[in-house]
Amino acid sequence: MDPENRPAPAIPRAPRWSQRRRVLIVLCLNAALIAGLVIVGVLANSVSVLAAAGDTVADCLALILGLVAIALRDRDPDHPHAHRPIAIAALINAALLFAVTVTVVIEAVSRLREGSPPVEGLPVVIVSLITLVVMLGGAFVLGFSAGEEDLHMRSVLLDALADAAVAAAIVIAGAIILITGGLYWLDPVLALLVSAVIGVAAVRLMIKAVAALRGKDVDFDDD
Repeated sequence: MDPENRPAPAIPRAPRWSQRRRVLIVLCLNAALIAGLVIVGVLANSVSVLAAAGDTVADCLALILGLVAIALRDRDPDHPHAHRPIAIAALINAALLFAVTVTVVIEAVSRLREGSPPVEGLPVVIVSLITLVVMLGGAFVLGFSAGEEDLHMRSVLLDALADAAVAAAIVIAGAIILITGGLYWLDPVLALLVSAVIGVAAVRLMIKAVAALRGKDVDFDDD
């Protein structure tokens, strides 16, 4: 065959197992944060930190389901419904996020109505800074191209970035509370704002997951 007419070699696809490895690393990072967030949230009396802890627990459960879904898919990747487990995992992920959001909203509204109790600013700032670094590290491990791989990987990446944004916002609120020695209402207000953002993302992810389960092509780049 003429070398000039020889077809270009196919570009090798990334191995499937790399998804499992990346998701497992992110799972370990999330799991390591849970105890610290819960302890600080209770001791500092911060509903926003407790909201972050609940979100992290939901993320861990979803990541475990995602690992199972990836393993099931990889048994027969050419099957017409090979990606169905991924869509199911993404749907459960979104449902867990939505449930956490509702719980946080109820608690935050209760605190605003009855008067927000004092919040310890320093531990809130410290644990939120750690969370911010860990979440950005998780996003780096996943790679920003993960959003183009499949629905589940996109949801995991969005979760990591959203959690990083939440942590940054809590750092700012904690710093303001620490400096002023007051303005404790910032904590439940921030929890409500965070819940709104997470809730919208959860609903949109639910819609996409259901569409994927119904066999429709899902455009991952229209957010």
